[in-house]
Amino acid sequence: MSISEKTGFTLIELLIAVAIVGILAAIAYPSYTSFVQDSNRTEAQRELLRLANRQEQVFIDRRSYTTDMTAIGANADPFITDSGNYSIDGTIANGGATFILTATAQGAQANDTGCTALTINEAGQQGPVTCWE
Repeated sequence: MSISEKTGFTLIELLIAVAIVGILAAIAYPSYTSFVQDSNRTEAQRELLRLANRQEQVFIDRRSYTTDMTAIGANADPFITDSGNYSIDGTIANGGATFILTATAQGAQANDTGCTALTINEAGQQGPVTCWE
């Protein structure tokens, strides 16, 4: 190998490689954040279903639903999910004959447009429907 033959990368080649990596990251990041929000949403759905089941157990015992999350087995009222992304609280109507549990997004999860509040009622109706798919 003579002195005139040098190996390595030129600055232009390095800049092109960095630009390609940057473009790929810019494309992948929004998909990643959407995936994270969807997976966090499943935690809220799971907890809403669990607490709705507990509400039914309370109704069998007392003939009335409750707004107190601690009465249905949660550790606080309102109940904060393990990840801290959702706060779940309940409302009752018709003299305690109906309930609505609402999971409200907190922190970074509050950017989950259209799905910042998930609900379930005593009939098992879930809302918004597009957020439960």
